[in-house]
Amino acid sequence: MNRITLALTGASGMAYGIRLLECLLRAGRRVDLLVSPAARIVARQELDLGLPADTGEIAAFFDARFAGHGGALAAYGKEEWFAPAASGSNPADAMVVCPCSMGALAAIAHGMADNLIERAADVMLKERRPLILVPRETPFSLVHLRNMTLLAEAGATLLPANPGFYHRPRNVEEVVDFVVARVLDQLRVPHSLMRPWGA
Repeated sequence: MNRITLALTGASGMAYGIRLLECLLRAGRRVDLLVSPAARIVARQELDLGLPADTGEIAAFFDARFAGHGGALAAYGKEEWFAPAASGSNPADAMVVCPCSMGALAAIAHGMADNLIERAADVMLKERRPLILVPRETPFSLVHLRNMTLLAEAGATLLPANPGFYHRPRNVEEVVDFVVARVLDQLRVPHSLMRPWGA
């Protein structure tokens, strides 16, 4: 998978999305980055990360942060309807929403498509391309579970940010890497974040 759409929404767990972005770029992938307004707030709250308001500046910001990454990054705002991700004529190979808020998950489940993130996810479903959602919420309500069931039935992969501990993580970064590794596995992107089970 060479071109991946990555959407950051306003759920807690921004470290997962930022680490996933870094890994995709360092693996030489082309990433179309979609950032919701709420994601900007969460990035500042959880990571002290002030994302630029201009989408062009966001790409430059991460290019500098992950200098020498070898991938390609473009960023788009919530109403940039001419972005490649908005059309089934030019879909990415896969899309990941990480972290995925319950609001975004509900909108995607019900085909709302009122902003670029929702529309891009809708395109992935209708074009039968891989769509991976990484919800970060607990506990799940019945509404959440029913929305997830709708998405699973539509072909999406639900990959909750539930880290394992059998690898005995020594710090928060290794806990984050566990979840990111699972996403990369789904995308068939090689990585060295975790040793394969039994290896």
